[in-house]
Amino acid sequence: MKKLTRYLGISVILFSIVVLSGCATTAGKAFEMNESQVKLRSIQTRAFDTTDKQKMMQTVISTMQDLEFVIDKADLVLGSVSGSKFLGQAVVTMTVNVRPRGEKQLLVRANAQYGIKSVEDPETYQDFFTALEKAIFLTAQQVD
Repeated sequence: MKKLTRYLGISVILFSIVVLSGCATTAGKAFEMNESQVKLRSIQTRAFDTTDKQKMMQTVISTMQDLEFVIDKADLVLGSVSGSKFLGQAVVTMTVNVRPRGEKQLLVRANAQYGIKSVEDPETYQDFFTALEKAIFLTAQQVD
């Protein structure tokens, strides 16, 4: 009986080690970046020659509304705007972040999801940034 208890104890310890070591290797991979993620981030990001974060945030909100997004959240301090719209059977959500880059620029990064899948199509982001650039130009010319 003592032998059985001893083997059972050793089995439990070995099982625990196997389970815990398996978790440790997968947890590290959750934060790895590959080349396609870096490429996607470069597609999602544009730099603008302005430091007026509030005006940029207002322009981002206006652009998203022009693109038929309903604004869900906006936070000037965090520099974040989130919106959603229905496209067919799924909901498209977009989050845009605005943050300083150096002393003379702002970085704007848009991240879109179609349902639960991340949008990786460069044209989608190009369309958003083209609309944003037009809105920035019109705002600079004081055209409403």
